[in-house]
Amino acid sequence: MQVKDIMQRDVVALGLEDSLDVADDIMMLGRVRHLPVVAGESRLVGLVTQRDLFKASLASVLDLGRTVEHDWLKAIPVRVVMATEIETASPTDSLKTAVDRMITKKIGCLPVVEEGKLLGLLTETDCLKVLASALTEAPPPVRTQ
Repeated sequence: MQVKDIMQRDVVALGLEDSLDVADDIMMLGRVRHLPVVAGESRLVGLVTQRDLFKASLASVLDLGRTVEHDWLKAIPVRVVMATEIETASPTDSLKTAVDRMITKKIGCLPVVEEGKLLGLLTETDCLKVLASALTEAPPPVRTQ
């Protein structure tokens, strides 16, 4: 099985000048934890995670309300907090190779790129769905005592 077989192709991406409140809204509404950042013709330049938003949020430290937090995030462009050194996958990578990389690097997703262009996203949830399917289809193990 290859990455292209299970990756999410319909991925919402941010631009460099989008503000963190936009990222926060997308993550909350779409129930996603990773947003690629692209420039030009879908060229991957960064990644913003839910953890990045948490770190950037003054409200989380000061226990301020949601409105104050949203206003604070509105003033911060994505490019300020995004990770720029990103582990990626090729669509033709084996799923095993991609999963091994995610485990080794302790990351929750791999943007899928080809020639620098974002094609999709492989998340730990995508991988868990494959595992769940395999466990459902597999016969129960035979126990010997």
